[in-house]
Amino acid sequence: MLYAIGIQVLLSRELDSLVATGALIIPSSLYFLLKRFVVKPYYLRREKQKVLEKEEKSTVQVREARAAAEKAQKLLQNVSNRKRNRQAEVGGLVITRALYGKSKVLKRVDEIKEVNDVSSEVLDVTIPLNFLVNDAGQLKLHKGIKKSGIMGFCDPCPGEPKQLFVEYTYNGQNYQVIVDDQDEMLIPHDGHRI
Repeated sequence: MLYAIGIQVLLSRELDSLVATGALIIPSSLYFLLKRFVVKPYYLRREKQKVLEKEEKSTVQVREARAAAEKAQKLLQNVSNRKRNRQAEVGGLVITRALYGKSKVLKRVDEIKEVNDVSSEVLDVTIPLNFLVNDAGQLKLHKGIKKSGIMGFCDPCPGEPKQLFVEYTYNGQNYQVIVDDQDEMLIPHDGHRI
């Protein structure tokens, strides 16, 4: 915050209270009026413009990242389906639904029937997770690694806290888990049973 500091110099031998009052009030009033009606609105408009430009740039980057993730998922789809079918035959680990995205949206995951409803904030990652299931019927995502770096994933909402929601079956039982972006996930786990 800027402060106006004034030094008064006596230009006359007579002290006129009207002139003295004007000398104090006019400059400070002018300063506050300019600050309130010219400078502050200018900076607010400038900040708003920067935010809009940043959002536009972010939207373009998210769109490109989504396209890359979709291409990667198409590459993984055949192997993912084979692994899924093999696990289903032996009663192993089958990922039935997996969503990655904004934490606030995933808190109400029961309301999300299709990912298209909230496509800007959530990404369907069922295919990549089925691809990552090993032959022993386990899936492990290591701690400290962002899930957006996994092939077939992308960051659908940069700057927002993200989570991974997974519904899966194992030995005919249904399971469900939600983990934060950089937390470890090891499935199947008895604590996830519904």
